[in-house]
Amino acid sequence: MSNPARQFPPGFVWGAATAAYQIEGAIDEDGRLPSIWDTFSHTPGKVANGDTGDVACEHYHRMPADVALMKDLGLRAYRFSTAWPRIVPAGSGAVNQAGLDFYSRLVDELLAAGITPYVTLYHWDLPQALDDAGGWLNRDTASRFAEYAAVVGRALGDRVPMFTTLNEPWCSAYLGYASGVHAPGHRSNAESLAAAHHLNLAHGLGTTALRSVLPQSVQVALTLNLAHVRPATDSPADLDAARHADALSNRIFLEPVLDGHYPADLLADTAHLTDWSFLHDGDLKSINVPIDALGINYYSPTRVQAATPELWDQMPRGFVNDPQSAPGPTPYPGTDLVFSAPQDGPYTAMGWRVEPASLTELLVDVHSRYPDLPLLVTENGAAYEDVLSPDGAVHDGDRLAYVRDHLAAIHDAIGSGVDVRGYFLWSLLDNFEWALGYGKRFGVVHVDYETQLRTPKDSARWYGAAITAGGF
Repeated sequence: MSNPARQFPPGFVWGAATAAYQIEGAIDEDGRLPSIWDTFSHTPGKVANGDTGDVACEHYHRMPADVALMKDLGLRAYRFSTAWPRIVPAGSGAVNQAGLDFYSRLVDELLAAGITPYVTLYHWDLPQALDDAGGWLNRDTASRFAEYAAVVGRALGDRVPMFTTLNEPWCSAYLGYASGVHAPGHRSNAESLAAAHHLNLAHGLGTTALRSVLPQSVQVALTLNLAHVRPATDSPADLDAARHADALSNRIFLEPVLDGHYPADLLADTAHLTDWSFLHDGDLKSINVPIDALGINYYSPTRVQAATPELWDQMPRGFVNDPQSAPGPTPYPGTDLVFSAPQDGPYTAMGWRVEPASLTELLVDVHSRYPDLPLLVTENGAAYEDVLSPDGAVHDGDRLAYVRDHLAAIHDAIGSGVDVRGYFLWSLLDNFEWALGYGKRFGVVHVDYETQLRTPKDSARWYGAAITAGGF
C-alpha cells in the first residue's frame, strides 16, 4: 500500500470503537452498581442464550494489554464509552473515584501508545437507579446526565480532544421503549417519542455542562445512527412512509439539535400517539446548542413501506423489530404508519444488506443539509460467521471487503466535497452484542470467550496497513 490509489486527506482520523458494557465485565467491582443492561440481560428470555455482560471481554482487567494490541495493529485513535454506573453509580450524587481512575489510566495508556482517545459518555448503560425513577421517560434524567458529563469532562478534558454526548439515541428511544428488544424493554410508541425528546434534552444540557468545564480547544459531538431511507415502491403511500421514517429516524434528532425545532410533519404524524406535552418551554433552546462535529454510525440502508391492515394481520399486535434485520415486513419502531420492507442481499450475519454506495449517498445528503458541519463515521463494520482456522488465524475476507468498500464509499464522499474527518471501525473486539449475546462477532480481533485469547483477524492486519499508508 505504499502508493494507495485511494489516499485520504492529511489528518484523517483512523480508529476503532467499543462500548463499555460490551467489553468491560467487572460489573460489580470497585464500586460499580447495576445498569439497565445488567437488569435486562439477567431477565430470562431477553438476551439470546441467556448471555450477559458480566464478564464480556474482561477489558476492565486486561486494559493495558488491549491498548498494546491496538498499538500493534497501528490504530491512531480509539473511541470508547465511559460507564455511567461505574462513575456515578446511583446515577446522581456521589462520584466513584475508582471508576474515574480506570478511565484516567486508560487515557494515559492510550496517549503513551500514540493513540488519541475519543470519549463517548452514554452508550446505553443507564444506571438502574435512574430507570427506577422513570429512566428516559423522566425529564430529570437529562439533568442527571449533564451532571455526569461535567464529572467526566472535568476529569479527562485535559487529555481528550473530543467528547461525544450520546451514542445512537434512536436505539435508546425506539429499541428500548417501542420494540422492547433493548433495555429497559418497554413496548410503547408514545413512550419512545418522550424518550427521544429527553435524550435530545440530555444531549443539549450535557453539551452545555461539558463546555463549562472543558478547555476551549476540546470539541463536543453527538453520534447518530442515521437511516438512509428508501421507499419499497414509488407509490404515493410508500413515498409518504419514507418521509415519515426519515422524520422519525433522522430529523427528530437533527432538527432540534441543529435547527432548533422539531419537524412539523413529525408532530402532525404522531398526534394520535402523543400530545407532546413532554416538550416544555425552553427545551428547544437548551437542545439547540452548537456542536463541533456529528458522528454517523452506519451499516446498511433502510427500506420501508406504508402500513396496511393486511400487513398488520400477518403478525401479533405490538410486534416490532429492528428494521435493518427484519426478514419480512415488520412495524417500524415508534410508529404504526410504517413497516420495514425486506431487502435483497448480499447480507452480513446480522441479515443487513451490504451496499457501500448507500453510505456515500447518506454522507452527501447530510452534508447538503448541514454543509458547515464536520462529519465523522464513528461506527461501521460487519458481523460474519468467523472461523478460527487450524493455523490459528481468522481469514475474514467478507469483513475485509466490507471495510475496504465502505472506506472507498467515504473516500467517494470526500471527493464530492463532504467534510469527513475520520473513521472508527466497529468493532475492535468481538463482544457482547446486546440482545444477540455472544452469537454475533463484529470484531477485527477474535476473542475466545473461554480463555480471553485475542487473535487479530485478516481484516485487522489489512486495516493497520491501510492506516500506515493513509489509504489503500
